[in-house]
Amino acid sequence: MWKTALKPRWIAGFIFAIALSGVFVLLSQWQFGRSTQPEVPVNPATEQVQQLTSTLQPGEFFHGSAADQMVTAQGTYSADKQVLVPGRLHDGKSGYWVVSAFAVNGAPTLTGVAATPQTWIPVARGWVAEPQDAAAPPSGLVELTGRLLPSEAPVAGKAPKPGEASAVSVAELINYWDVSSYPGFVSATAEVVGGQDVSAAAVPGSLLPLDIGPQPPAQRINWLNLFYSIEWVVFAGFALFIWWRLVKDDYHRDLEEALDDAENTDGDGRHEPHQRPHQQPDQHQQPDQHQQKVQP
Repeated sequence: MWKTALKPRWIAGFIFAIALSGVFVLLSQWQFGRSTQPEVPVNPATEQVQQLTSTLQPGEFFHGSAADQMVTAQGTYSADKQVLVPGRLHDGKSGYWVVSAFAVNGAPTLTGVAATPQTWIPVARGWVAEPQDAAAPPSGLVELTGRLLPSEAPVAGKAPKPGEASAVSVAELINYWDVSSYPGFVSATAEVVGGQDVSAAAVPGSLLPLDIGPQPPAQRINWLNLFYSIEWVVFAGFALFIWWRLVKDDYHRDLEEALDDAENTDGDGRHEPHQRPHQQPDQHQQPDQHQQKVQP
C-alpha cells in the first residue's frame, strides 16, 4: 500500500473551494432574505387621522382598507356600558383590557327592530392588572382619537364572568349593551375633555395605554428568489465536489505511476539462475596413449 502526503496544490484547492462555497452560501442567504421581504403596505396613509364617520359606516362589513386607520370622533361614554376582557398581555404580564361604549356624534342611525337611536362603537381605553383598577370612563364631551381595528371573534365555549367579555367582539358586546354599533372598535390613543387629554397615555395611573401600532404587512414569498437561494447552496456543494474529484483523480494518477515504477524496478533487477551447459563428448578426442592397440 502506498501512502501519499497532502500536496500543496490539494491544500490550496481546498482553501479556494471553501472560500468559493462561503461566497455561494452568503449569496444564498441574501436571495432567501429577498424571497421573504414584506409587502409594501397598501395604504401608507393610515397614520393620518381621519374622521370615523367618513371612514367606516355602521351596518356594513369592515373593509380591510379601514383596518389600522387612525380616526377621530366626538361623543360621550356611558359609565354603565363598560366591560373587562381578560387574558390580555402587557409587558409579559396578564391582565385586562378596559372596553367602554362610545356614542358617536353625527354617526348614521341604523334602522330595524333592534336598532337604537344612537350609534355606538367599542373603545379599548387601556390595560389594567386587576379588575378593581379599572376606573369609569371620562364624562362629558370627549374628542376621541385612536386606531380603528376590526372586531374580534368571540371565544367559543367560554362563559365570561359578570362585567367581562371573552373578546372585543361587536356581536358579543351589543348583546351586553343592547345598542347599535359600528362593525369594529377603536384602540384609544387620546381622549380630550375640555382641551385636556385624560387618556391612559397622558395621565399616569393604574390604567396603562395599549400602544397598538399598525399590523405588520403580510409576507409574500418570492419563489424565484427562493429558487435562486437553493441554487446557490447547490453551487457551494458542487464546488467542494469538484475539488474532491480533482484530488481523487490526482491521487489515482499518482498511485498508478507508483505501481508502474514498482513493476519496472522488479523487471530490471530480476536475474535468472546460471546453468552450466551439458558437456558433449568430443568426437575428435584422441585415444589414450596408453590404450593398447587391438591386434587383429
